[in-house]
Amino acid sequence: MLYPVIYGSVRSERQGIRAARYICNEIGKRGDEAHLVDPVELDLPLLDKRRGEYEEGQAPEAMEKLGQLIERADGFVMVTGEYNHSIPPALKNTLDHYLPEWYFRPAAIMSYSAGRYGGVRAAVQLRPILGELGMVSISSIFAVPRVSKAFTETGEPQEDYLADEAGRFLDELDWWARAAKAQKAAAGTPF
Repeated sequence: MLYPVIYGSVRSERQGIRAARYICNEIGKRGDEAHLVDPVELDLPLLDKRRGEYEEGQAPEAMEKLGQLIERADGFVMVTGEYNHSIPPALKNTLDHYLPEWYFRPAAIMSYSAGRYGGVRAAVQLRPILGELGMVSISSIFAVPRVSKAFTETGEPQEDYLADEAGRFLDELDWWARAAKAQKAAAGTPF
């Protein structure tokens, strides 16, 4: 199964990249494929046109490559910090460059913050956005408070609870991804 991890921050001293690296590692340990989508490396322009609005072969290369990855994916993990009770602008920009590419697959939300609430207010804001893009958001949210203490720079866990939480979180994502894949194989999609 292929689970791209869509990360949202472009800040110079960003700490959430640790959480994104961690969940990629955990996906890989399960025998699945993770691909970290980092907006710093991706460098998409501010949204002017979605990928589907370009003439065939005219979308920027980075946009086209990410679109192809999204189309192959079985589900997604969205990793979001909390910016003024909402999601980071780079995450919203990345999501908005695509529409039908997201359809009929589940998304899991991993949120984080420097403080004790773990970014849950951003996770709540992200759910309706994912729904509007045609994804099902799994019920579990993997909220990580004090992200800079929870993981090392490379994404190694520093808190005992993280492995159990990640296991349950990824089990739920995998269940929904396999259910969606089976339903698409059996009945296709409604449109």
